[in-house]
Amino acid sequence: MLRVAVVAGGYSDESVISLKSCELIYASLNAEKYDRTRVRILKEGWYAEIEGEKYPISKEDFSFTKNGQKHTFDVVFNTIHGTPGEDGYLQAYFELIGLPYTGCPFYQSALTFNKKDCIAALSKYGIPHAKSVYIQKGTNYSISQIIENVGLPCFVKPNRSGSSLGISKVSAVEEFEAALEKAFTEDKEVLIESFLDGIEVSVGVLNYQGEIKVVGITEIVSENEFFDYEAKYEGKSQEITPARISDEVTKRVEEVAKRAYTSLNMTGFTRSEYIIVDGEPHFIEMNTLPGFSPASIFPQQAAYSKIELSDLMDSEIELALNRKSSWQE
Repeated sequence: MLRVAVVAGGYSDESVISLKSCELIYASLNAEKYDRTRVRILKEGWYAEIEGEKYPISKEDFSFTKNGQKHTFDVVFNTIHGTPGEDGYLQAYFELIGLPYTGCPFYQSALTFNKKDCIAALSKYGIPHAKSVYIQKGTNYSISQIIENVGLPCFVKPNRSGSSLGISKVSAVEEFEAALEKAFTEDKEVLIESFLDGIEVSVGVLNYQGEIKVVGITEIVSENEFFDYEAKYEGKSQEITPARISDEVTKRVEEVAKRAYTSLNMTGFTRSEYIIVDGEPHFIEMNTLPGFSPASIFPQQAAYSKIELSDLMDSEIELALNRKSSWQE
C-alpha cells in the first residue's frame, strides 16, 4: 500500500478551512489502496496525528517515529490553503528531499499565489483582466491618483492571500484608508482593482487522467457586496452549477480557463475566478489548492461532472508520482 501523508493546517487564517478540506480528502482516499496519515503543519509544530496522539515530524526527511519505529511516506497529498502550502515553500522543500506531492510545482504555486505577478504573466497570453494598481506597505501613494486609474467602486485586496481574507469593496474616497489597513493586516503588498460589472464564475480545471478538463463552471450570486469570506464559507451566497450562461459564453469561458491552465504549465486541480463582461471572461485569480470541504465549490463541480472523489484522488496521486519520475530523468 502507498503511504500517503494528508497534509493540512498552515500558518495563515486559512488553516481552519484547510483542516476541513483534509477530512474530505482523507475520507475520499481508498483505504484499501492507501495507508493514510493526517499530518499537521502548524505554527506550533509539524506532527503526524494518529488516534488523537501527536508524533513530531522530522524535517530532515518528513518522517516520524512511533513506538520506536520510523515511518516514512511515499507521497504527500497537500491540502494547505495559504502559506506555506500554497505559495511554493512546501513544494520546494518536498522537491529538495525527493518526496512527491500533489498539486502544481513550487514555481507555479508561488506565481499564482501572487495575484499581481499571475495577472502579468497571463496578460502575455491575451487573457483579459481588470485595471489594477499595486502598492507596498510603507511606500508613498496617492489615493486620488489610484482612483483616477481604477475608478470607483474598486476592490482593495491583499496581493498574497486566499479565502477572500482582507478584501474590501470601496465605493467612496472616505472608505479607502480603512480598506488599505484591512488588506495590510494580511499582506505587506496590496492590489487595487477596478470593479467589473458582470457575472462572476468559478471555474474548476484539472489534469484528469492525462486530459486537461474543465470540471464545472459555477455562477456565484453573493448576498453580500461581493464573494467574501462570509459568502464563501457561511452560506451567504448561491453557487449555481452549471452557470446560467449561453452555450457560446460557456465555450469561451472553457477556452480561456484551459488556456490559463496550460499557459502556466499547471498540473493537478485548480479553481479560477472570472467576471464575464459582455461575453468575455476577465481573470481575477487562480487557486492551486482550492477548498475541499463538503460545502466547497470544487467537490460540487466534480459531482456535476460525475467524477468520483476517489477517482480524483487516484489521478492526483498518479500525477505526483509521475512528476517525481521526471525529476530523475
